[in-house]
Amino acid sequence: MTLSHTVAVIGGGPAGLMAAEVLSASGAQVHLYDAMPSVGRKFLLAGRGGLNLTHSEPFDVFMSRFGERRAQLEPMLAQFGPQQAREWATGLGIETFVGTSGRVFPTDMKAAPLLRAWLHRLRAAGVQFHMRHRWLGDASFDVGSLRFATPTGETTVKADAVVLALGGASWARLGSDGAWVPWLQARGIDIAPLLPANSGFDGAGWSEHFSSRFAGQPFKSVAISFTDSQGRHFARKGEFVATATGIEGSLIYAASALLRDEIAAHGSATLLLDLLPDRSAEQVLAAVKHPRGARTLSSHLKSRLGLEGIKAGVLHEALSREAMQDPVQLAATIKAVPLKLVATRPIDEAISTAGGVRFDALDAQLMASALPDVFVAGEMLDWEASTGGYLLTASMASGAAVARGVINRLSLDSRPA
Repeated sequence: MTLSHTVAVIGGGPAGLMAAEVLSASGAQVHLYDAMPSVGRKFLLAGRGGLNLTHSEPFDVFMSRFGERRAQLEPMLAQFGPQQAREWATGLGIETFVGTSGRVFPTDMKAAPLLRAWLHRLRAAGVQFHMRHRWLGDASFDVGSLRFATPTGETTVKADAVVLALGGASWARLGSDGAWVPWLQARGIDIAPLLPANSGFDGAGWSEHFSSRFAGQPFKSVAISFTDSQGRHFARKGEFVATATGIEGSLIYAASALLRDEIAAHGSATLLLDLLPDRSAEQVLAAVKHPRGARTLSSHLKSRLGLEGIKAGVLHEALSREAMQDPVQLAATIKAVPLKLVATRPIDEAISTAGGVRFDALDAQLMASALPDVFVAGEMLDWEASTGGYLLTASMASGAAVARGVINRLSLDSRPA
C-alpha cells in the first residue's frame, strides 16, 4: 500500500508520540524526529517516583484545574480525557488503579513498561523514529525542506505536514530547551513568554539553624491558603517540602501559578500555612492554653497537639521567644504561619512551563495561521496545569487533537489507499 502523505512529528514526548499514533492509524507515513538519543526522557523521569497517568475526579472538576485555558482544552479532553487515558493504557497491557488521593497510576507504578509497550505498538504501526535529529528551525523553516543536525552531518527531509511537539523550557537536559521560541516568533507566530510552572519558590526566610536542620523534610498533613491582589483565592490540604532557600512540592505546585504571578506583579507573595487543618482555631487555642505544669512548651505542644520536628521548627521561625509564650498569638500562628516568597526557582528546575504559542495564533485544528501545514501540540501551547495527572493527560489529548487536525487538513481519512 502506498501512503498518500508524509507527516513529520518533531518531538518525542507524550504529545508527539500520541500524534504519531493517531496519524499512523489514519494511514499517514509518520516520521518522528527527536534531538535526544531516545524518546520520552522527561516522561520516564517524571514517572520515577510512580507514574501519575491521570486523575479519577469527575470530569467537570478535572477541567477546572486548567483555569483560564479550560475553554481551549475542554474539546480536546472531551475526546481523550481521564477515562480514555486509562482505556488507552489498558490497550497497551498496562492496568491502572486509583490511589487514595484520586490519582491514577499503573499497577506497577512504573513508566518504563508503558513506554516500551507504546513504542512497540508505534513501530508495528509503521512509525519511523529518527533519534539525535535536532531541528534547525533557526536556519530555515519550510515544510517542504526541514533541516536537522545529526551525528553524521546536516540532513534535509520533506513532509506534507509538520507537528511541532518540542515541549517547554524546563529540564533542558532532557530535550525541552525552548530554543524554538525565537524561530517561531520570527515567522510571525505570537508566543506568550515561557515561565516556570509547578515550581518551587525562594524567600521563606529560613534561619541557618532551620535550613540546616529541616531542608529536605516534608510538611505533612498541612494546608495552605493564598489570596492574590486580584482576589483570586487558593486553599488546599496536602504536603510539601522545605528547601534550603524556600519551599517546593505538590501542594506548592498546585498554587504556583497564582504565587508566581503575584510575585511578578508585586515583588512578593505571602501564603498562610495551617499546621493543623483538621483542628479548629478554638480547639488549638484551648490546647495551647491548657495548663502544662512543669513541662516545657515544646513538650506541651507535642503532647497536646502533636507538634514537633519541622512543624515546631517553623513556629520558632515565625515567632519571637516572647511571642511563643503568648497563647493567643501562638495558637493563631499555628493556624496561619505566614511564609513570604520572593522568587520562583529557575525555569529549568520547574516541572513544566507556562506560556507558549498562543491559541489566537492557531486555527481550530491547532495549525499555525502564519505557517500553513504546521501544527503545534503539547507544552508548546499556552496553557498550564498542576501535577496530579493533568499535565500528562492534557499533553496526550493535545497530541491526539493535533493529529485529527492534520488528518482533516490532508483529508487522509477519506482518500483511497
